[in-house]
Amino acid sequence: MSNEAVQPYQRIVQDYSEKIRQGRLSAGTKLPGIRELSQEYGVAAGTVQRALTELRSAGLIYSHQGRGSFVSDAVAKSVEDPTTRAIRTLESQVAELTARLDRLEKRHDD
Repeated sequence: MSNEAVQPYQRIVQDYSEKIRQGRLSAGTKLPGIRELSQEYGVAAGTVQRALTELRSAGLIYSHQGRGSFVSDAVAKSVEDPTTRAIRTLESQVAELTARLDRLEKRHDD
């Protein structure tokens, strides 16, 4: 697939998936923030958030509200049972919705 056919969020997902799987980013490593990734890739914050959601769903990263996103132990995640994987996906979706709600409330307060 050529780079032109790849959506911007997919490019981020591919880059970070590769870095994690190749061991260039080890378990527990903090990923750059949304603003930094937005600038690095020349995309909107929502695009970066979509990429992070994909990486979380794949079990490659986990996020803590207010602290950032971190590399998961990819090997352990790949052998997770389906129920645990589904719970992790739901957790990441709730975290994303919470972040969206916080942004909306902040905009409303401004």
